Amino acid sequence: MGDFVVAPASVADMGLIADWAAAEGWNPGLGDERLFFPVDPEGFLVGRLDGRPVSSISAIRYGVGHGFIGLHLTVPEQRGLGYGRRTWQAGLQRLTNRNVGFDGAVTRRGRYRESGFRHYWDTHRFRGVARVDGAPAGTAVVDARQLGFDRLTAYDQRFFPTDRSTFLALWISAPRRRALAALRDGALVGLGVRRPAGDVFRIGPLYADSPGTARLLLEALTSGDEDDRPDEIILDVPDLNRDGIALAEQAGLTPIFETARMYTGDRPEIDVDGIYSVASLELG
Repeated sequence: MGDFVVAPASVADMGLIADWAAAEGWNPGLGDERLFFPVDPEGFLVGRLDGRPVSSISAIRYGVGHGFIGLHLTVPEQRGLGYGRRTWQAGLQRLTNRNVGFDGAVTRRGRYRESGFRHYWDTHRFRGVARVDGAPAGTAVVDARQLGFDRLTAYDQRFFPTDRSTFLALWISAPRRRALAALRDGALVGLGVRRPAGDVFRIGPLYADSPGTARLLLEALTSGDEDDRPDEIILDVPDLNRDGIALAEQAGLTPIFETARMYTGDRPEIDVDGIYSVASLELG
């Protein structure tokens, strides 16, 4: 098999991993890899064969008890030789004694169960030109970065198992991103972030207390000047949120693939019904 070693990725490796993800059709957000890295710099692993990168995985530690697996990739010419499995095992080992989340291929759920994962829901990716109207009155949409960051992090924890302040701060403040919050009577009732991703824009997270609020944010996130308005968008919607699936369909978006959301432990106590699009299939 040659000399194969799995070790932490360098900053330069992150660009290569992003290229691999793009080649798989995953539509990584523009510059996502630069935002991912500071969240857990030791959490991105690369497998090197005779010094050449051939595989990758992210194994991110959140808080004291949660983790998330993503970006599990092997270059096509080295698949089926065991390098991907050894990289997978190294990632899981880094997250020992944590409840680990993962969005994996639906067709490989049986194999993931062999690694201790349990299936809880599927996430459906929708893509297309969004047509949204009929947003409710009485709710204001503002730049999320105008709000106190403690409000945003507390709201995010309704939808994610633990605090991820570093991720959220980078996610909403990076260039070419639009981060919007929905307020009703002063209360925070929705949050959405839009970012460029190849030839489309990805929207995530999209959190809302109701379909109407989600529709309002989606309308705001898909509007703008001609040079700034996205032609096509992507939403990643948990199928447990039937209103979220319905909103994507009503907006004229087309389902293009789905992933299986799995955890090694119990399903986290999060508000899945309020998730109209996850932030990132790579980091949760």
